[in-house]
Amino acid sequence: MTAFTVTLVLVAAAVGLLRWRRPAWYWLTFGVTLAVVRVLARYGSVMDACGLTVPPARWRLALARATNRPLPEARSPRILRLRPTRTGLVLRLKLRPGQDAFDLAAASDRLRHSFSMYGVTSRELRSGVVEVRMTGYDVLKRVQMPTETDTRPMRVPVALRQDGSVHYRDYRAIPHALTLGATESGKSVYQRNLVAGLAPMDVALVGIDCKQGVELFPLARRFSALADDPDTAAEVLDALVVRMERTYQLIRAQQRIAADVPDAEIAADIWNLPTDMRPVPVVVLVDEVAELALYANKEEEKRRDRIITALVRLAQLGRAAGIYLEICAQRFGSELGKGITMLRAQLTGRTAHRVNDETSANMAFGDIAPDAVLAAIQIPAEKRGLAIAGDSSGGWHRIRAPHTSLRQAVNICNRHADRTPDLPELAPYRPALSGPADAPAQPTEPSPATA
Repeated sequence: MTAFTVTLVLVAAAVGLLRWRRPAWYWLTFGVTLAVVRVLARYGSVMDACGLTVPPARWRLALARATNRPLPEARSPRILRLRPTRTGLVLRLKLRPGQDAFDLAAASDRLRHSFSMYGVTSRELRSGVVEVRMTGYDVLKRVQMPTETDTRPMRVPVALRQDGSVHYRDYRAIPHALTLGATESGKSVYQRNLVAGLAPMDVALVGIDCKQGVELFPLARRFSALADDPDTAAEVLDALVVRMERTYQLIRAQQRIAADVPDAEIAADIWNLPTDMRPVPVVVLVDEVAELALYANKEEEKRRDRIITALVRLAQLGRAAGIYLEICAQRFGSELGKGITMLRAQLTGRTAHRVNDETSANMAFGDIAPDAVLAAIQIPAEKRGLAIAGDSSGGWHRIRAPHTSLRQAVNICNRHADRTPDLPELAPYRPALSGPADAPAQPTEPSPATA
């Protein structure tokens, strides 16, 4: 009996240590089984305590009275499927008549406590069917991206969401985006993940980094054009506008609007063109847009107006021509001058890392998701890389990008340097590189998974 007790204590200590040091391993070995049993055993009572039940139908009550049987109990949403995942559980529920998906969303905190899970979120899949995602541990504390992701053209996995799912930057769905963040908030790491994800794809990268190129120039082998000062940035943006106009002329010439052509094949953007005629899509990364909007004299003011006008034109018209904007800034508001709010209105995707004041969070989410503003200003300084991501639909998620060192990003860009297309309009702004183009990638040291 003594040996059994000692063994039991050692096993319990090992499980506790595993849960503390390696929560993902604990979840896959012990946690998922305990969570499934806990959810199934407590489901009925938890739903009743959270007010997520409906009274039985009248015919059931009448039948029970007529046959002198006990009255039926209140009914909970029916479980359609319970699926374990690497980070938690996914529960698909069929709502009863009279219930609403908002009821489950409002009760998410109570469900989290009742089922002893780390987090609970819900979303409506279709009328009457709700998916409840439960996480068994803090997946954002040590970010580990899954080995297999649903990668498609112009769709990059850049971060992990709080519910354990992958956060994608999908340029076909959300063409233009704004990324805000104070100094040392993890904004640069997020940008590196984006560039590293785009590097293996057939896409042209254009960088505008007015900090003399210190952020983007190490990745220059994968960039078709790179501007490191406002004057060059103005010329690059003008060249992109010219490319956009030429692309529209190509689309117009190849629209194929004959009567025998199906509607889905009529060309309205570059993705409807034949593959051999399709121009290469372009992603424009602007690091610290405020440097493009500030001016000190009349000459710089003219340059500033030229830059902002080009950015607004690309944001309004560039999507069909395959030109996508990725704007980064510490602040992005009307104090940067005329045209800025017009530009912000075209940036559908919004991502806010830690900000220094509530006004900055309002710049990102105040007009689309007011409840995300509070979440953005509550990001602690010690959690670099943690961010709030949303879009113009009002939905938002808490995300965190895995840590990617500059050396890792450089190696990826060098490895795929042969994919860098030569764009005739941007040829004068191709970064001048020293050393052989096929320079071997340097080894990287293991780095923590958090940003």
